Amino acid sequence: MRSLIDILDLSVSEIEELIATACDIIENPQKYSEKCKGKKLATLFFEPSTRTRLSFEAAMYELGGNVIGFSESNSSSAAKGESVSDTAKTISCYADIIAMRHPKEGAPFVAANSATIPVINAGDGGHNHPTQTLADLLTIHREKGRFDNLTIGFCGDLKFGRTVHSLINAMSRYSGINVVLISPDELKLPGYVKKDVLDKNNIPYTETRSLEEAMPSLDILYMTRVQRERFFNEEDYLRLKDSYILDTEKLKNAKSDLSVMHPLPRVNEISVAVDNDPRACYFKQVLNGKYMRMALILKLLEEAKK
Repeated sequence: MRSLIDILDLSVSEIEELIATACDIIENPQKYSEKCKGKKLATLFFEPSTRTRLSFEAAMYELGGNVIGFSESNSSSAAKGESVSDTAKTISCYADIIAMRHPKEGAPFVAANSATIPVINAGDGGHNHPTQTLADLLTIHREKGRFDNLTIGFCGDLKFGRTVHSLINAMSRYSGINVVLISPDELKLPGYVKKDVLDKNNIPYTETRSLEEAMPSLDILYMTRVQRERFFNEEDYLRLKDSYILDTEKLKNAKSDLSVMHPLPRVNEISVAVDNDPRACYFKQVLNGKYMRMALILKLLEEAKK
């Protein structure tokens, strides 16, 4: 049974295939409107979500399928102590495919090992968020037309940011990539990501605390919020939460074709004035996420038939 737990579960050619399908969905939505007729997606969200959950639901509905599930753990049997493994086995009796978000790293992997239907990791703790990465990749493809020879700046919470870890993993397979890591010392990219991904793939990277210094060299700026829910200490969160705020002044030294991305939700790390800048791509990312989730659901359901 094929599931998607980590972005590296997909080969480069499979990502290209998903992008091609997503682009075809954009051009010919009617062609796909009944592709999942009679199929059910179970959304098992043990952690709050707006964009990811609703985009999975919108994706399934636009494919002609149906959705069942829950949006918080205390409305499921997890509140009674049911294991992730048992939940996955149970839901396999009701649905054709599962999208799971969980605060614990590795929970969707455990679910995939127990389920008899495909499981999609919709975010697990500070670990991975592969479908957000698919949204990011479609956005880069549509904005830049390529994945190689790009300088990408990641700014904000690089320590706990699962979207950052996933996208760095995905981009590590392309040539000519330069990475600029912009964060306070306390929220630096974890050493294991530097060692296992950047160093292992000979990807040059620089670390800086200054967004202004990094800005002129960037083709893509990937902003992230400082995540209150990942902190054990409220004082640390309050001290770091406004470390970087992107505004129109900071964009003056940026390239004219810079793409500003953000996995959302934003708190105040991007000024609303930036929304009107043609370089702002974060709401395009949201829409691209729906198309890529549609393409992924189709792929996994098709493979489940084999």
